[in-house]
Amino acid sequence: MSSKPPTKLGLIVNPVAGVGGRVGLKGSDGRDILVRALELGAQRESPRRAEAALLRLRRLRDTTVVLAYPGEMGADEARAAGLAVEELEPSAHHGLIQAGGQSFTATTAEDTEEAARRMVEAGAELILFAGGDGTARNIYNAVGDRVAVVGIPAGVKIHSAVYANTPANAGDLAALYLAGSGGFKVREAEVMDIDEDAFRHDRVAARLYGFLRVPYERQLIQSAKAGSQPSDEALAIGIGNDVVHAMRPDVLYLIGAGTTTRAIMRLLDLPHTLLGIDAVRDRKLVATDITEVQALELVERAAAGGAGAYIVVSVIGGQGHIFGRGNQQLSPRVIRAVGKDNITVLATQPKLLSLEGAPLRLDTGDEDLDRELAGWTKVVSGHGRRTMYRVE
Repeated sequence: MSSKPPTKLGLIVNPVAGVGGRVGLKGSDGRDILVRALELGAQRESPRRAEAALLRLRRLRDTTVVLAYPGEMGADEARAAGLAVEELEPSAHHGLIQAGGQSFTATTAEDTEEAARRMVEAGAELILFAGGDGTARNIYNAVGDRVAVVGIPAGVKIHSAVYANTPANAGDLAALYLAGSGGFKVREAEVMDIDEDAFRHDRVAARLYGFLRVPYERQLIQSAKAGSQPSDEALAIGIGNDVVHAMRPDVLYLIGAGTTTRAIMRLLDLPHTLLGIDAVRDRKLVATDITEVQALELVERAAAGGAGAYIVVSVIGGQGHIFGRGNQQLSPRVIRAVGKDNITVLATQPKLLSLEGAPLRLDTGDEDLDRELAGWTKVVSGHGRRTMYRVE
């Protein structure tokens, strides 16, 4: 009696996904942006996040083989997680990227699309991929709805609903699907992307590109990002007033991205980076659209002066993330320097209701920090109004 052949899992890692986040470049599309990000000191986190997902699949290592392209496009991460790998040789290599003291093989959208097609042809039952919205578009272009997919969140822009809440959740979801794919619930999820050039000029031009088939478990998969409604703008003014009235002399305030935080800056009559991080002290603009390094320097300076600092962030509608989506400049180092007690979370009541009871989410890239921040937090939901909400 022959043994059952191994289950095939396709794995695609975009090794430069999200590289522009902590240095404030709002994306990583294009060779010039990539080189600039690396020269600014950005580190490539996508391979590490992919490995964190794959570690959750080790329970299936005796029954699953990973189909992957060589190196950091998947084979290295799978082997590091102790999984069996079947390498697929790409048709071409695209040279080296050398910048910021780093040297690695460049990959392109064409590589991603070719890999996805070949994995389906080789019998992959699921494609697990690490990247951002651009990578999701590539997967959609290549395979459409021919195979189920799960996204490991690793990009700056993650508007699409094909991603798990965290890398670990992506691994758990993939493991659940592969272990019981015959009866596992699958839904169509939106593939969204925005124009990065417009994004860098504080304009959000989002577009729906199509739908991918995604295994669905509510606690593990995120929703598509929900846009603000006109009524939210009025409610945000009340929240902004609450924050402005509570501002203390000499204290540094790092104001996060979003339309809710924009109300604060408008009330202060200050310019605001809609999709970046701004620094305010004594109701004056200290710095605009700052990087992780700049944020850390400002916080350390504030601590040395004895006044300290606060982080002010808003909840992403429909998804519930407060860290790790579009505000990677507020890195674990910055958050720890500010302190858990000096984080102010903002959300209108409609935005909280849109979560349908799901918790607020953390994906800082540091699991220990995520655990420290989890629990119950006060959310400023109106002028003089606080809502206790669970964070996990």
